[in-house]
Formats: sequence, C-alpha cells, structure tokens
Amino acid sequence: MRQVVLDTETTGLEPNDGHRVIEIGCVEMKNRRLTGNNLHLYLNPEREIDAGALAVHGISSEFLADKPTFDKVVDEFLSFVDGAELVIHNAPFDVGFLNHELRRLGTRYGTIEQRCGVLDTLVMARQKHPGQKNNLDALCRRYFVENGHRELHGALLDAEILADVYLAMTGGQTRLFSGGNDSSERGGDAAAEVIRRLSADRSPLCVVHASENEQQRHRNKLAAIAQKNGEPTVWQSLGQNSDTPLQ
Repeated sequence: MRQVVLDTETTGLEPNDGHRVIEIGCVEMKNRRLTGNNLHLYLNPEREIDAGALAVHGISSEFLADKPTFDKVVDEFLSFVDGAELVIHNAPFDVGFLNHELRRLGTRYGTIEQRCGVLDTLVMARQKHPGQKNNLDALCRRYFVENGHRELHGALLDAEILADVYLAMTGGQTRLFSGGNDSSERGGDAAAEVIRRLSADRSPLCVVHASENEQQRHRNKLAAIAQKNGEPTVWQSLGQNSDTPLQ
C-alpha cells in the first residue's frame, strides 16, 4: 500500500479570497515504512503573504520571488501523488487549496479526490481522543514524537512529523509493558519514549523456526505435564487420537 503524507503552507486561510499555496511537502510510505522518497516544492504565489500566515511559517515573498509558479510544477506534483492514499492533518484545508490551484488551470487535471484517497488524521485523532486537543503538537506529546526542532511550520517538516504520529497512532501497542496505564495521557517521561526512525534499507530480522525434533520435544513435554495433572493433552481435548502428533 502506497501512502503519501502531505502538508502545505499558504499565503492565508481562504482560497476563495485569492490565497495560494506556497509550499508542498510530501513523504512517501509503502506498507507503513518510510521510503525516503519525498517531494518538497516552494511556489511563487504571485501575491503578498498575510502577516498572520508569515508569522506561522516564516516564508517571505522575497524568498519565493524566484520560485516556480504552480503551473510549472503541477505535473511533477500530480505524478508523485497519483494513486496514493494521502495522509493529511485537517485534510479539507490542504485539499481545498490544492483543488483551488488545479481549478485555476482549467478542468483537465480534475480534483485531488479523483486521483487519490484521502485519510484525515485530525478526524482519526478526534475519534480516538474525544474532548482533547488534537493538533499536531498535542499529538506529538501524546505519542512521544520528537518535534523540538519545529520552531515554525514547514510543509516537509510537518509532513515528516505527521508520518511519525500517524504510524504511532495506528500501530497499536508501542511498549511491551505499560503498567496498565497510558502514560501518554499522564504526561510521562517522553524522553525515554521518543520514536526513533530506522533506516528503510536495514537488513530484515532473522526468523529462526523450530525444527521438527524441537516441536516433537515440545509436544512430549506438554503431554507429560498433562499426564501428571490428570488432564487430557491438547489433541485429546480437540477429539483427536492421543498418538497423533499435534500439527
């Protein structure tokens, strides 16, 4: 399964007011493993950036002056995301802006939803943690994802952080012993729990299977224990002949 964790930065909050996308960050995952195949684009919005937006991401009009416009990178972007499931925090915001950019180019590109599946991690987080804060910073604290280097918002940085949060949020039990309590909700020792990324090209774990001789010894041991306790063996409990090895 191919997923692309996606985030954008924009000139403001509302595309219908003429605001534009200025940064796109995409992080690829295949079968829940980060591939290292990412896409990062800065875009010239051909308009000024709202002061409030500038305070959030720190990307200035001067920095974007020599960057390509969206029409120059649309094919590269769509080629990267086509057919993938997009993982986005507050998906309506990013998808709305991207669809607005596509509509500016006519009808030939269609919409993001026609090309990709969309999974909204904000909706997922609200279902898992109702009544709690579920912004990206809150989820980082809850799932012990390191984000201390995140002083300003950035599309690629936020996509990388969201990838870690998504894997933690959907990965089930993350510790062998939890003591019956969820320390993530108690504000436990996050320093000891920080998620560490492993290289995508690391060697696979070695799996050693028990030999037939070892399996037979195990069956014999179980039979001896059952006999000592006056209990039927496993295969007798299943209605099988006691001389038939357990498969």
